[in-house]
Amino acid sequence: MINDCGTVELSFHTLTAADKESVQRVTLSSGRRNCNFTFGNLIGWRFWFNTEICIVEDAVVFRFNMEGRRAYMVCTAGVPSAGLLEAMCRDAATEGSHMLLMNVEDEPAAAIAALWPERTVVKPRRNQYDYIYLRQELAEMKGKSLKAKRNHVNKFLSEHADFHFQRLEPALFGECLELERMWRGEVSRDDHEYNIAANAEQRAMETVFEHWDELGMCGGCIYVDGRMIAFTYGSPVTHDTFDVCVEKADRNVDGAFNIINQQFAAHLPEQFVYLNREEDMGLEGLRKSKLSYHPHELLTYNNIVIQCR
Repeated sequence: MINDCGTVELSFHTLTAADKESVQRVTLSSGRRNCNFTFGNLIGWRFWFNTEICIVEDAVVFRFNMEGRRAYMVCTAGVPSAGLLEAMCRDAATEGSHMLLMNVEDEPAAAIAALWPERTVVKPRRNQYDYIYLRQELAEMKGKSLKAKRNHVNKFLSEHADFHFQRLEPALFGECLELERMWRGEVSRDDHEYNIAANAEQRAMETVFEHWDELGMCGGCIYVDGRMIAFTYGSPVTHDTFDVCVEKADRNVDGAFNIINQQFAAHLPEQFVYLNREEDMGLEGLRKSKLSYHPHELLTYNNIVIQCR
C-alpha cells in the first residue's frame, strides 16, 4: 500500500495456493518469462524458501530465505519504482545493512543500478540463466540445427511403434513418483549437497501433485509396453510462455528424453509461442544438452545488492 505521505509500505503474508489469481494477475501479463515467477514453482518450493508475498503498485514482491538470509524478487511489467525499491530496502534493513534482489534480467538490472550507482552491485548468475525455445520448433523438429534431435526421435518411433502420449492426471502421480525415484537412484552421487537438492525436488514435486488442480498445472507422459518411461509438467509463466518445471525419463530407454520433449511441445496449446525449459544449474552435461536444442534466447539473470541507508 501507499500511505498518505506517498511512501510505499509493504505488508507480507505467507504464499498459499489461494494467492494464485492475485499473483498471476501480475505475472501472466508482465511479459517476464522468468521461470521463478511460475506459480507452480513458487508453491512447490515454498517449503524450501519460506516464501512470502506482498502485492503493491501492480507488482508482486516475493520475500524468502536464501541460505539463511532474507532475499527478494519482484515481478512487474517494467522496472520497479524507486519508491518500491526503497520500501524493500527499509524492510531488509530490519535484518541487515543491505538488500539482496535476485533473478533480475539485464535490462531492469541496469536501470536499477543507474538509480543508485554508489549503493548498488550487480552480479551475473550464469548458472541460473533460463533456456527459452520456440515451442513449434521443438514440436516439429525441422531444420538442420535439430537434425540430431530429430534422428533420436525417429529412432525412438521406429523402435517403439506402440508408444503413446497421455495427458498427466492425478491417477498417474504414483507412477511418476516411482519413475522419479528410479531416475534419482541412477543419477545419485557421493555429493551431499546434490543429494539434498534432489530430495528437495522430490518434495516440491509431491507438493505440486497435492495441489495440482488448484495450481492449474499441465503435464504429459509417455508409455511404452504399458509402462511409463517419461513424464513432464509445468504451467504458464506469461500468456505466451509455458514453463516446463519438471522433466524425467528412464535413462535406459534410448530417446526417452527426446520424445517427451517433442511430444509435450506438440500437445501444448498453440497460444504458447515459447517454452521456458529453465536453468542448467551449472551442470556441464545439462548445459550441453540444453544448448544442443538451440535455444531462441538465454534469459540472463543477475543478483543485485543494494546498500540500505
